[in-house]
Amino acid sequence: QVQLVESGGGLVQPGGSLRLSCTVSGVTVDHYAIGWFRQAPWKESEAVSCMSVDGNAIYAEPVKGRFTMSRVNVMNAVYLQMDSLKPEDTAKYFCFVDLVSRECPGEYSRFGQGTQVTVSS
Repeated sequence: QVQLVESGGGLVQPGGSLRLSCTVSGVTVDHYAIGWFRQAPWKESEAVSCMSVDGNAIYAEPVKGRFTMSRVNVMNAVYLQMDSLKPEDTAKYFCFVDLVSRECPGEYSRFGQGTQVTVSS
């Protein structure tokens, strides 16, 4: 059974940083495309980042240059370092894995319960 558990969200001031974690069980993180998406209240989900099996990551334009995704195979986990946060980054962040493809952008085959990120002064 594939499970993803996100953590690390919270309340942060504009310009601050957070590091989200996603621990995965049931599959090996470097065997599939894996990434993050977010959903703000009353909005559709929005892709944030995706990492292919080869380790290359792509980012959505709104977060490019501010967010960095990493993967630690021995921990079977992925992380999202978020810097220079803006109020418009406020959303629930979900980690997903694409169980069909090894390449991004990836489909949301499985995802966790999410972790809330709120950017506000």
